[in-house]
Amino acid sequence: MCGTGKPPRGLKICCGITTVLLITVIVVGLVLFLTVLKPRKPKITTQSVTLDSIKWVVIPVFHLNITLGIVVIVDNPNYGSFKYDNSTVFVTYRGIPAAQAPIQQDTIPARAKHDVGTTVVVVVDNFSSNPYFLVDLTSGSLNFSSTTSLHGKATVLKILKIKTTTFTTCDISVNVQAQNASSVCHSEAKYKL
Repeated sequence: MCGTGKPPRGLKICCGITTVLLITVIVVGLVLFLTVLKPRKPKITTQSVTLDSIKWVVIPVFHLNITLGIVVIVDNPNYGSFKYDNSTVFVTYRGIPAAQAPIQQDTIPARAKHDVGTTVVVVVDNFSSNPYFLVDLTSGSLNFSSTTSLHGKATVLKILKIKTTTFTTCDISVNVQAQNASSVCHSEAKYKL
């Protein structure tokens, strides 16, 4: 009588319980992933923008270099770490490229804050022909914009790896007379499974 009878009652109960448990685990996992483990945008705040040096040369030709030290704090609110590749900070003055500086690869731990810093040397010769430059310089304030994108992977529970890119823009104001600088930054993150 092989294959013609009904399956044993114990097998039906076992399959039913297994199905219910499997559905419960899937629902709980999905709810956790969509709520607690959902990737969140990192909070990026400027810790300091320092004016490390200003070098003036007026004779024989006007020449000005500004060295900025930029340190931002990246607050990773996620339950996974973020490992990013080498990147570059681009600084512009009224849309004209003014400088660039490297950012070394690193890892930001889960639910932690991390300092990311670099030094940017702005060579004013690149944009001194801009018609607004002398007006800004005589007013005592030079305004720059910086952009950075960090490409990397966010690891959740050491199992799930999500490709992540963060974009940061900062508006930097250098007060030439007081020889200090200030900035305001905004960030955005994009995730790909």
